[in-house]
Amino acid sequence: MGLRVTLVAAARSSSLLAERFDDDRPLDEAGWYEVQQAAPALLPLGAAELRYCSPTPRSRATGTALGFAPLAQPALRDCDMGRWRGLTLAEVAALEPAAVDAWLADARSAPHGGEPLLAFISRVGGWLDTRPGDDDTTTTVVAVAEPSVVRAALVYALRAAPTTYWSVDVRPLSTVTLVGRPGAWHLHLDAAALR
Repeated sequence: MGLRVTLVAAARSSSLLAERFDDDRPLDEAGWYEVQQAAPALLPLGAAELRYCSPTPRSRATGTALGFAPLAQPALRDCDMGRWRGLTLAEVAALEPAAVDAWLADARSAPHGGEPLLAFISRVGGWLDTRPGDDDTTTTVVAVAEPSVVRAALVYALRAAPTTYWSVDVRPLSTVTLVGRPGAWHLHLDAAALR
């Protein structure tokens, strides 16, 4: 039958304006509060046969707080932002405006000295395509990851142009489900998500 992979965006570790590249800070007070508020809707995902998370502190804490007991997956780490790590987009744009423009325009570029966007999307897609499944039944998977990882997974699964990554907005604790098998993924929206 295939796989049913639900991706949960980790709760926040800072306000949106204070988000930093390759941020590995733990959940902040607002993040913990949001997890508590979202828990009733997200707890059933813990029944998945396979439960994973990004290795970041906020992804681990989100998965643990939701009772998933997730296994950290190095392939679900955030994009390696090289020398931009720990800086906000505004800070980098002020320091290296031409480099930011190049990075946003070309998915193969890595002016920060880290990982190109295309390589990041491919890495996350490789993880998605190597989840163990069963041909006779549907294997359920839940993974808590950074919003950037969820964006990369969507771009990969939908075979969208890498620049589509910049048009996907993933909010903390939002979910998306992909159904299918390696190389043949479909976006699945539950009726409850449409209300």
